[in-house]
Amino acid sequence: MDQIIRIGIDTSKSVFQLHGVNAAEAVVLRKKLHRRDVVKFFSRLDPTVVGIEACGGSHHWARVLGELGHEVRMMPAQYVKAYVKRGKNDAADAEALCEAMSRPTMRFVPVKTMEAQAALMLVSMRARLIEDRTQLSNTIRGHAAEFGLVTPKGLHRIEPLLARIEGDGTLPELAREMFAALGRDYGRLQGEIKKIEAKLMAWHRQDERSRRLAQIPGVGPIGAVMLSLKAPDPHLFASGRQFAAWMGLTPRDHSTAGKTRLGVITRAGDAALRSVLVVGATSAIQQARRGRGWRSPWLAELLRRKEPKEAAVALANKTARVAWKLMVSGEAYDPHRASPALVEAA
Repeated sequence: MDQIIRIGIDTSKSVFQLHGVNAAEAVVLRKKLHRRDVVKFFSRLDPTVVGIEACGGSHHWARVLGELGHEVRMMPAQYVKAYVKRGKNDAADAEALCEAMSRPTMRFVPVKTMEAQAALMLVSMRARLIEDRTQLSNTIRGHAAEFGLVTPKGLHRIEPLLARIEGDGTLPELAREMFAALGRDYGRLQGEIKKIEAKLMAWHRQDERSRRLAQIPGVGPIGAVMLSLKAPDPHLFASGRQFAAWMGLTPRDHSTAGKTRLGVITRAGDAALRSVLVVGATSAIQQARRGRGWRSPWLAELLRRKEPKEAAVALANKTARVAWKLMVSGEAYDPHRASPALVEAA
């Protein structure tokens, strides 16, 4: 077999499709492997460059193949799609991966360590528990309303509502038993969320970059942890705008024939990371509208011209650029050097 310089692997649950080329870009490898045979095959192969689509299990295989001496390059699925020829099957996908990884402008996804993936599990677990808590609190409110018991919005109103129901002797005994069961589930979720958040805070305190990012107004510990773990190597981006574009916070470009047409934001990249920055910006705007927190002529002018949601996205865009700068430079956040939009009131 000719010397293989590049292999694209289309991964799946149990069957892997390989496509390899030599220095002359001639196809020298088309092979289908079962999952159990992948390590055996690559352990006997001379070190080469391997391309994998960034998807479920890809970081695991990148670490495994890297330990065998191969150079692994992971690519976002949307960047590979353009190289798929007619039809879609495993062989075509593997060929597209092999071709895409050879492009000089291709951007690759850094391989995460097992420790980083474990920390990301904390973020994912917290999001799921909060979603369950929201669903359960709405269930409690809905059932209580059927008995004429209503309460204002806010999670802090749920426990007083449950206590009120427990002490209401006019309710049927069966209803009070069901509310008690819902209350136990709610208390369990609250306890689990506190445990997860304590672990996240412990990780945040021991990570130097996360601590620096949390200094940015509108970025709390959770947002700092997510930026530290989810963002690619910041040196892959030439500017803060490119970083914000990767996060999906820049306008969609529909320009043609010399005419500039910009639409809504692209919403590309990681949705959870983008969401946490927008939520942080929304909180900052709410404080500014109440006359507290931040003083910013730029933000005041923006709020005069735009709806609060649009202003929050614009502020999140600026926050992403500041975060990129701190990650590239290794500096701490300095409010005196920041954009007027991010200067905290004294």
